[in-house]
Amino acid sequence: MGSFSIWHWLIVLLIVMLIFGTKKLRNMGADLGGAVRGFKDGMRESGDKSGEAGATPQVTGKVVEGEVKSKTESKA
Repeated sequence: MGSFSIWHWLIVLLIVMLIFGTKKLRNMGADLGGAVRGFKDGMRESGDKSGEAGATPQVTGKVVEGEVKSKTESKA
């Protein structure tokens, strides 16, 4: 009850191939592979840039404290 047999997966694959066609599935696979390759290249470039920068201090935001004196409404 927990897993499917190989015959179940073959039937699912056959139905998917009938619905989408082999050409569309091939194009989808090529697009997915290109996206993964681009992601890996981007991560590699990002890692190279951080290595070149060295140990840069992390910039944190500043808190500005204040008090509202009066509330005015602007008419547009």
